Amino acid sequence: MSSSFLIFATPSPIPAARKFPALGIGSKRTDLFSIRVCNGNGRLGVLNSKSNRRGRGGFCCKSQLAELAPATSAAYGLMLLGGGLFAFTKSGSKGSLFGGLTGGALMTSAYVLMQAPETKAIGDALGFGSAFLFSFVFGIRLAATRKPIPAGLLLGLSLCALTVFSVAYLQDNV
Repeated sequence: MSSSFLIFATPSPIPAARKFPALGIGSKRTDLFSIRVCNGNGRLGVLNSKSNRRGRGGFCCKSQLAELAPATSAAYGLMLLGGGLFAFTKSGSKGSLFGGLTGGALMTSAYVLMQAPETKAIGDALGFGSAFLFSFVFGIRLAATRKPIPAGLLLGLSLCALTVFSVAYLQDNV
């Protein structure tokens, strides 16, 4: 039986300057960050920035983003395809048409691969690689044009999709 671990970095509350007893806020100093380590048994350990030692107890909270990966690939693929077709009809850009068709095909392939448990990790990896590629392309385009629409909007969508696919891939492989 293999043991799996998930790691979450969560910000801890910053200490308050004054005490506000009515709101339940005190000036007790806390850590700036903590890392929650979850093992396969549902046990939770916490590594604090101050003490660097492991605490015990509590329940483990697993991420739900991995369940959204197929829906994310379908929605992201439709947005890429629709955006490429829109740019082609509006300005005649063959590069946008090619990018939209390529993005739609890659996300459709990722969606189909995510449906079977045997190939889910491959679909997550394909979605991650495609979202990484499009994040890179839209980041370069945003830097070159300095226009938030459409490159900035598409960069934001690509980064959101990249986050979902990376969490799904890590959850499948860990």
